[in-house]
Formats: sequence, C-alpha cells, structure tokens
Amino acid sequence: MDLTSGRSRVEALGEATARRLLGGNGLAARLLYDHVPARTDPFAPANAVVFGVGPVTDTTVPGNSRACVATKSPLTELFFDSTFGGRFPATLKRTGFDAVLITGRAAAPSYLLVTEAGAVVKPAADLWGKTTREAVTALVAAEGAEADAIAIGPAGEQRVRFAAMAHYWKNREGVSGRGGVGAVLGSKNLKAVVVRGARKTEIADPAALKALVDETREPLKTGTQALSTYGTPFLVGPINALGALGSYNLKSEVFAEARAVGGEEMKARYHDRDTTCLKCPVACGKQYAIPSGEFAGRKAKMPEYETVFALGPMLGIANPEALTLANDLCDLLGMDTISLGVTLAFVCEAVERGWLTRQDLGVAFGWGDWRGMLRLVELTARREGFGARLADGAWRLAESVHPEGTKLVYAVKRLELPAHSARALKGLSIGYATATRGGSHHDTRPTPQYAQGFDRRSTKDKPAFAARSQHFTAVGDSLVLCRFTAERGFGLFLEEPYARMVRAVTGWDVTVEELERVGERIVNLERLFNVREGVRRAQDTLPWRVMHEPIPEGPSAGMSCPPDELRAMLDEYYALRGWDGEGVPTASRLATLDLR
Repeated sequence: MDLTSGRSRVEALGEATARRLLGGNGLAARLLYDHVPARTDPFAPANAVVFGVGPVTDTTVPGNSRACVATKSPLTELFFDSTFGGRFPATLKRTGFDAVLITGRAAAPSYLLVTEAGAVVKPAADLWGKTTREAVTALVAAEGAEADAIAIGPAGEQRVRFAAMAHYWKNREGVSGRGGVGAVLGSKNLKAVVVRGARKTEIADPAALKALVDETREPLKTGTQALSTYGTPFLVGPINALGALGSYNLKSEVFAEARAVGGEEMKARYHDRDTTCLKCPVACGKQYAIPSGEFAGRKAKMPEYETVFALGPMLGIANPEALTLANDLCDLLGMDTISLGVTLAFVCEAVERGWLTRQDLGVAFGWGDWRGMLRLVELTARREGFGARLADGAWRLAESVHPEGTKLVYAVKRLELPAHSARALKGLSIGYATATRGGSHHDTRPTPQYAQGFDRRSTKDKPAFAARSQHFTAVGDSLVLCRFTAERGFGLFLEEPYARMVRAVTGWDVTVEELERVGERIVNLERLFNVREGVRRAQDTLPWRVMHEPIPEGPSAGMSCPPDELRAMLDEYYALRGWDGEGVPTASRLATLDLR
C-alpha cells in the first residue's frame, strides 16, 4: 500500500519464497531490503513498515496468535522487527495476506483497513491525539466486532523515537513495543491498521499436528506454571538473587528492594484477573487492581518484567503502584517502557553528577522519585519541555548532555538494553553485540542461560551459542510463534519438534537442518540491510560500563566483558558465520544461503 497515492496492489507469495523465509520476520526482512533504499531517513515516505504473519498463525499450535512488524528504526537507523499478540494476528491471517507492506505518507491523518478484498486508506482526523485504547475502541466500533486494530498514541504522532503501538482485545493488550515502529507510522500520518477477515487456515496434516500438540501439552503446562501464576515479574526474585538485575543505571546488579516489585508480592496485593492471547493456554497476562491508598480503584495491565526493571530498579524505584501506573501510561500514550526507563536512568545519574539540573528538566527528579518519573513519561510522549530531548532516546540525549555522556548509557546500536545482564551472562555479551536489533534479548535468548548447568561465566562456545540462538529466534519470529510457548513447549533451540510442526502445517518435507539454514538466511539478510547502513565491527560493541566496570557486588561481582574478550568472541563469531573480519557476509556464504 502506497499511502501517498492511496493505491495498493496484491502480489502472490510463491511457495519457494515461503519455504526459504517462512513468513513474519523472514518475509519482512526480504521486503524491507528490497524496497527501502540505503540511507533512507526512517521518517521519510520511502521508509516502509511491514506487518506479517506466518504458517502457524491461526492454527492449534499454542501461542500462535503473534504478528511481526518491521521497519527501519528511527532509534537505531537499522533493521528492526517486533512481535505482538492478542487477536489481531489471527485476524490478519484470515484476510488471506501473509504480509502487508506500507510505504509513502498520507496527506492527512488516516488508518489502513485490510480485508480479504485488499487494502484501503480511510480518514482518521478525529482520532489524532487519542490514546491507543481510545483509537482501537473507536475503530472496532466503526468496522465491526469481528475487526481488530492496532494503533499508535500521541508519542507516535510526535515521532518519539521509541514510540510503540498497542492492540486491545477483550482484556488483553498486545504491544509492539521496541524500536520506534509507532513513530514511523506517525511520520506516515497513519494512526492505525485495522484487519477483518474470515478465511480459514488450511492444515496439511491435522492428525500429525494434533499428535505434536498433545505431546507438548504437559511440558508446556509445567514449564509455564510460574508465568501462568505470576506473569513475567516472577523473574525479579531469581535474577536479583543471581546478582544480575541492573539497578541505579547499572551501577549495581543487586536491588535491595526487589521483593516489593517481584511477581509474588504484586500478585498477592494487586491481582484482579488473568488475560490471554487468542486460544493460548498460558494466560501470562494479568490485570491489576489497586485496592487502597492514593490510587485506590485504579485498574491496569500488569507491568512486565522488563518494565519493572527499567522503570523500577534502574531508577531506584520500588513502588509497585507507580510502576503499574507508568506502564499503563506508556501503553496508552504509545511508548516503549524499556527505552524510556533506561533513558531516565541516564538522567538520574546525570543529575547526580551535576550534568543536568532541575532547571534543565523542569521537573524535580532523581533516584527513587516516582512522581517525577510519571511526569516525565507524559512530557516525553508529547515532546514537551525536557521531554522533547528524552524522546530521542538515551544515546542522543547523552551526546547532547556531556562529552562523556555516552559512557553512562546502557545501549547497543543506540537501542537501550533490557533486564538480562550483558555482564553476568556471557552468552548475552556476544549476543547483544551482534544482534541485528542491538540491545534486544529477542535475538540471542537469555532463557537457556538461566538453566541449571549452563556456564554463564565462561566465554567458551558462547559465539556458537549466540549464532544458534539467533537462528532459533529468526525462525520463531517467522512462523510467527510466542517465545514463551515455543521455548517451554517445543524446545530452546531448533530441534525435531519444530520440523514436525512445519511439516504438519505446510506439508513440506522440512528437516531441522533446513530450518537452521532458514534462520541463518534471515540473520544474514538482516545483516546485509545493516551493512548497507554502515554497520561493521566497530558497531558490534557493548556499553562502556559493561566493558570497563565489573559488577561491584553480589553473586556476580567482578563480571564484565572487557574489550579484548569481546574482540576474541567477535573473531570466533564472524568465522562461524562466514563473515569477513569487519562482520560483512562473504559472497561465498551468501551463495550457500541462496542470497543475492
């Protein structure tokens, strides 16, 4: 769909392409590489946004209702993809389209409606300025209860570089949070995408798929018990006990008040109901209700573990009600909680060092100040006052604050890092450095590194681990499949259950080895996009603090990833990938992957 002209066209997806890339992430990477010219400004009409689903979407595979959205990020200026759940993904699949490519810029605020008949642009001037929930509610009312919508908020309209999108279905929110996709849509005058369809997804071998799902039902139930009970905040306690919970802008990785913002305590005090994506048995989402005190009667979505980390310990905040309200504000205004929290953590330390003052901020703010944090959330979304500088993310802000500012920023490739330690988990040291997205735990996964028996302290075999994990996530985001149900039901890496899944759904005689090559192909395609944008070895680095300041205390005290250690892991990683010494894929490796 070209928003500038209002014209759309339909292209067939050939079986050979589908088998080589699957869908979702893989298809989006191919489309962006082919359609977005090198060095395109992310806010230019020439940038594209791709919404995609995969072969398992709207099947009986647990956790199948996920969609992938990808663009050139305004935060990193590199390839970026994000996934989200709810009902929207299944409804997009029911339109019959595997991917929707959006380019151009609408002349006025608009939304895109995608049905089985194709795509059409509709006016949305009355929705501009509305929250994500207000916009989605209005669009579903206009297009019918069988329709689903995902919308940006004021932050996307204001081109906050980490603006998000949100989808609401029943009591479940699906948020595409990271990388600033919402800002790109805002630059295109596109408030929302709405989907409506009724096409049935055909399964090649229903009996084989049923047998696989039946076999995985018990391990999935057992493996997701903590998620079903507490949601992702159950991770706060064990990761803090490991000495790997970043706090006070990573000056420590132990947070003394972790219990107050952990899953167990918050469930006991605030749990109202469980929520789930379409047909998912896990119900990892939770709605909270604040029973008493200043915010009595307020109800909102549970803050996820990453949000708790970024807006809690990283800022020295241990007020669970403030975190719940801040998370709700970010969803409604349309912002990534990780990027915002880590940016605010830099601000706290800059204030402490005297680099920034209250006069600069226009708000009283420092370690532990949750009221100041809530105010800065609103200012950022609307780019008001100091919020206009926060809206550009931690790296750009730090560059403008002090000559040494970026040394305090917890980010890779200008993407703020999440709550899985780059110092305490050596697999993530190399994983973050080489991730297509930068500071994202959805490229190389932390989950296997928390398993008993995994040597998180040694660099031995970590480059191979990172590469294999990256193949797993690339395939998972192309199927498109929820990480939680995939890892706990089908395995932490690409093994036979995934091949059985793809064979049953598609009828292709896929092997595990073929799926590994699919993952490798997608990773290389993303790398080609980034190489075209200037990424080389120098950009495959880690935050200064991670490389130069060992963890000062706790069970992981002394851990870091010094430059020489990272250099050695990069050498090994590039060799495994068949890339040259600068991290550029070689012609011979691309030929073996059928990439040109």
